[in-house]
Amino acid sequence: MEFHLVDEGESAPGDDAPLEALAPEPLLTRDYETRPALVYERLRQRHGPVAPVDLLGVPAWLVLGYKESLQVLQDDAAWPKGLENWRARTEGRVPADWPLGPSLEVNHILIQGGPGYPTLRGAWDTALRPFQDPRHPQAKRLKSAVTVYADELITLLAQGGRTGMADLSAQFSRPLPLMAASHLLGFPGSQGDDALMDMWRVLDAGPDAEPALERLLETLMRLAAAKRERPGDDFPSHLLAAHPDLSVDALARELFMLLGMTSDHVGILISNTVVEVISGESEGGVRAALSAGMVRETMNRVVMRKPPLVNFVPRFAARDTRLGNYTLRAGDPVWVSSAAAHADPLFAGQMAPGSTLSSRAHLSWGAGPRQCPARELASVTIAAAGVGRLFERFGHLELALPVDQLPWRSSPFMRGLRSLPVRYELASASVPPLPVPAEAVAAATEVADPAEKRRSSLWRYLTGLIRPGG
Repeated sequence: MEFHLVDEGESAPGDDAPLEALAPEPLLTRDYETRPALVYERLRQRHGPVAPVDLLGVPAWLVLGYKESLQVLQDDAAWPKGLENWRARTEGRVPADWPLGPSLEVNHILIQGGPGYPTLRGAWDTALRPFQDPRHPQAKRLKSAVTVYADELITLLAQGGRTGMADLSAQFSRPLPLMAASHLLGFPGSQGDDALMDMWRVLDAGPDAEPALERLLETLMRLAAAKRERPGDDFPSHLLAAHPDLSVDALARELFMLLGMTSDHVGILISNTVVEVISGESEGGVRAALSAGMVRETMNRVVMRKPPLVNFVPRFAARDTRLGNYTLRAGDPVWVSSAAAHADPLFAGQMAPGSTLSSRAHLSWGAGPRQCPARELASVTIAAAGVGRLFERFGHLELALPVDQLPWRSSPFMRGLRSLPVRYELASASVPPLPVPAEAVAAATEVADPAEKRRSSLWRYLTGLIRPGG
């Protein structure tokens, strides 16, 4: 499809009109659910790099251009976060029952603006450092634990036989980062499994999402209180040490953000990377890249085309500002779309087609001073380790559906597969689960006995997904 961009020097019709007067078109439509790239193209053709859209009854600006996205993400003063900056909300023009309201009202590091943010961000960076820096023993133990979890999931899945059918999303990509997050949060044994299952229910936004959210927040409140009373070598304890003034309630909100963001973002990244590796004629070349230790470059290429986080939580114009072809008013909500920015012809046209190395200029983890603090942990320690182990233990994987028929789920923020059906064949018996140090196994399982694991809600769920005989 040919692009007809409005030149930035020209005036688009009504470009100085207030957002509310522009009659923005709905974004979250059936077209967006099935073909979001075409929706972004249509908006770009009509409006240029910034478009007025309707988000379930609330008008907002959607940033489609790569250059404009960087401009917003890198200037926290001109485009701050924090719902207190939202003019329409302050004036009572955002409906109390707006469907996106609950996800934006929980005040944690992803949402928070104002003077308290720098202190909180500094505490996050300090608390995560031991788990992200490969020189630290905590990072080594976490990576070993991820390997243990990956092997456990693969071994359980393979109880259906050396060859068979599986849903790699439900049976591997989604549980693996949740298990890693449970380790990071310091849940003892399998006690965090109910919380992990509730996190799934919240993310899936089904009819049981609301009670699941209540249970999850109660669980995290109890965990936060326990870490305040009995600190350990885990993220909540390190965060409290770096920010002693955090209340139990505030700590629980931060743990909720880490659990939700890590699980959904990383799970989607793992599934999308698996699809990249096993689909099309590039499988041999991508597998060779994986075997050469280039898992991260493969993931870079994946998130360039299919970023898990397609739209960032809103920022707000600090003052009247010209962006793209429009004048944005102070207090207007601004949503940066990484998916649309990556497809911007002025950016995508600079990428060499067919390159085996992808640019690291993607926006999947954000940019600027508010870039995701857990990006190394999520992409390298969890996702890359999980993908690498998957392809070591399976000799053959192929999609059970054509790639263009894979079922996608969309939300205002994330886009990932609902399921990833595959046919598999285990590698030869010479590729057993990796031997890992005893202390890593203990760190991964907290010496939970097999009977306890079998009784856990997560393990019962995963066992029920096994498909004997393929």
